[in-house]
Amino acid sequence: MGETSSKKEFRSKKAKLKEDKAQKAKNRKINNNKGKGLDDMLAYVDENGNLSSTPPKESRKVEIDSKDIRIDTTSKPTEDLTRNGKITFFNQAKGFGFITDDKSNDRIFFHINDLLESVKEHESVVYILDKNAKGYFATSVKKRRSSNN
Repeated sequence: MGETSSKKEFRSKKAKLKEDKAQKAKNRKINNNKGKGLDDMLAYVDENGNLSSTPPKESRKVEIDSKDIRIDTTSKPTEDLTRNGKITFFNQAKGFGFITDDKSNDRIFFHINDLLESVKEHESVVYILDKNAKGYFATSVKKRRSSNN
């Protein structure tokens, strides 16, 4: 039987694909980047913090005494945690209440065990703001003394 033109085209396409595949494999072998030396894989950091392929110049190196390096946590500026507020809700039977802060108008929880003296609703108080997993709460709650005494 004779060969049709579609069979010839199919065979020539297949041969072309095989040739292309062989050419790609040859190119991969020539341009192989695997197995580079250690020097090719190293990167250096210059004095500006940028990555570079060349090592920094010896003349620019600065000797640092290990005693000058401080290893500690950064301390936050101590803020005054003593706040003023007004008791907006107090349930003596259940032993808790809420203070509305004078500055932020936030409602701060307090427990009866954190009272330094007995208080009532709508009294102005001074307290220390503290934080736990549930949020902010007041400790050391006491009545605010008027400044004209």
